[in-house]
Amino acid sequence: MICQECQERPATLHFTKIVNGEKTEFHLCEVCAQERGEVFPGGMNHFSIHHLLSGLLNTAEPNVNTFKVQQETPLRCDTCGLTYSQFSKSGRFGCSNCYKAFEEKLDPLFRRVHGNTHHSGKVPERSGGTIKLKKEMSELKEEMRNRIEREEFEEAAKIRDRIRELEQQIADL
Repeated sequence: MICQECQERPATLHFTKIVNGEKTEFHLCEVCAQERGEVFPGGMNHFSIHHLLSGLLNTAEPNVNTFKVQQETPLRCDTCGLTYSQFSKSGRFGCSNCYKAFEEKLDPLFRRVHGNTHHSGKVPERSGGTIKLKKEMSELKEEMRNRIEREEFEEAAKIRDRIRELEQQIADL
């Protein structure tokens, strides 16, 4: 699509403005967008996925204890020393340990962004049946171990039987 303003360069900025209930769509190149002032805060070249993540982090869920003054020490990564406040401003972790250090705050964010906190990945269509069965079997084995540890032997036996059924299904494929 060509820029609506200069009619020369490809349009790289596509946005919709709604003013007084009237919707207008714009398709501009970066140069024309900057000339018109139609750019993201901080300039087009400065917008990144980190700014997006930072914006999501700053939209914390409302706290029911808003009137209660909390004197907490800031959440901090033991390895690199990054605070959660610094992370929420930059949108970048300081090290791999930050995932664990900020885990309690990240779960609600992941749930809000992805709808879930557990990533199961994509499964190819052709081999999907076998992979799904093996994954279910692996989860059931873990569940069976947990049931045995809690001495829930009847439930563990049911899970064992289901695992055997899945093993047979895989063998038949």
